[in-house]
Amino acid sequence: MQRTLGQLLSHRAHLTPDKEAWVGADHRYTFGEVNRRVDLLAAHLHATGVGAGDRIALLARNGEFHATTVFAAARLGAIAVVLNWRLPVPELQYVLGDATPGAFVYEEEFASVVAALDGVPAVRVSSAPDGGEDTVADYRQVTTRPWQPLATATEPEPTDPVVVMYTSGTTGKPKGAMISHDNLLWSAQGCAATLEWHGRHRFLLVAPMFHIGGFNPVVTNILQGTPCVFLPDFDPVAVWDVIAAERITTMMVVPVMLQALLAVAAATDVDTSSLVNVTCGGSPVSVDLIEAAGRAGITVQAVYGITEYSGALTYWTPEMGMDAATTQGRALMFGEIRIVDPDTGREVPTGTAGEVWCRGPMVFVGYWNNPDATAAVTVDGWYRSGDIGLVDERNLLHLKDRLKDMIISGGENIYPVELERVLARHPAVHEVAVVARPDARWGEVPVAHVVVAPGSTATASELIAHCREHLASYKAIKDVVFTDALPKNAVGKILKRQLRAA
Repeated sequence: MQRTLGQLLSHRAHLTPDKEAWVGADHRYTFGEVNRRVDLLAAHLHATGVGAGDRIALLARNGEFHATTVFAAARLGAIAVVLNWRLPVPELQYVLGDATPGAFVYEEEFASVVAALDGVPAVRVSSAPDGGEDTVADYRQVTTRPWQPLATATEPEPTDPVVVMYTSGTTGKPKGAMISHDNLLWSAQGCAATLEWHGRHRFLLVAPMFHIGGFNPVVTNILQGTPCVFLPDFDPVAVWDVIAAERITTMMVVPVMLQALLAVAAATDVDTSSLVNVTCGGSPVSVDLIEAAGRAGITVQAVYGITEYSGALTYWTPEMGMDAATTQGRALMFGEIRIVDPDTGREVPTGTAGEVWCRGPMVFVGYWNNPDATAAVTVDGWYRSGDIGLVDERNLLHLKDRLKDMIISGGENIYPVELERVLARHPAVHEVAVVARPDARWGEVPVAHVVVAPGSTATASELIAHCREHLASYKAIKDVVFTDALPKNAVGKILKRQLRAA
């Protein structure tokens, strides 16, 4: 018997078939019911020709529709290409062209987006298709047919990719991180072994499932038999209502979400009595935020996660002490960290800063259709994070800086080169460099340093609007600094460290 996500769900359904599994605004499904719904969707896709290794594009908000599709793909040995629904059509078009899916599963609200894309496969499933779309299967009908156990011709290998999540690349082109069954199962076991996370908990899933931090908990919850309550959008008032109504014990949020929750808690009466802890990550979690949550009766545990590591690499928990809250904590069970000189590739002594490398069965398979990018970040089973940090004598990881120029804003990864290319197309921009600026609410925001072309004029609002026209709004620059020249070294490379320090 293979170790796959499909087998994980089958075993959980066998152990606790009548236990509540997935909860939404209009449904409550047990693990037995979830298992049957996954089988029915997988059988439908299999009947249309979807099989092992085929990609299934998925465009959906948080919910059982999203989760059922991923597990249906797992049952077939197929690969769910999880799309970020915040992206504009041009960015989704690139992903579609790169992944070449054989099927497209989407929620009704995204029908107009799907219609605007070229090359959409003929095999499509929608949560509620338009009555005139005879070629689009109705998810509601597919998942309520009489159930029969699914029989497929190919049993996937544990090392086969099951999910592809696209992350923006330093070259400006998104890269599809391939994550295997084994990757997700080992990460889930690492979480279960490291944290207080068990079947008596009730998990609120509000972090976006198109990110690894939003999907990884689904797997861990099935492993542990933990009920999962889905929220499709983050609204802090609604979150507090659900916490009270569903007696939520734990959840995953990014710092900006936690700040919003605390603001509501400060202004109104909220019920924190069921909460055991809240995991916070996606961008740096400050000691001030941890302490503010504590004053509101909320215990925070901080996480440092990486998509290419299938989820969490390290956790800080209160048991490690508040003096360690400025660190990223210790490596998850089954994971290893080493600090390496990025120039020589040699491990550095304890307490010395270098590039953070990580190893373990959670390291991803590689980037879809991009062996060069894969080779650039993997060395003998180690993943090169591109982050600069050190490990102290207590095995606590301290992040210092990034080799990469990636900006993390509200838990979203933003790559400056992508913004720079868009801004460079503006006729008034002669030179541009985008760097991060610390922000109390978002952690970091992108700021453009611009040299205006001779004889031209531009305003900050004009360049911000130009960004918003061509990129998702969360990626757009938030401010512009006009300058006569950008600092450069002897070979003409822009010195972004100086811009960040300015």
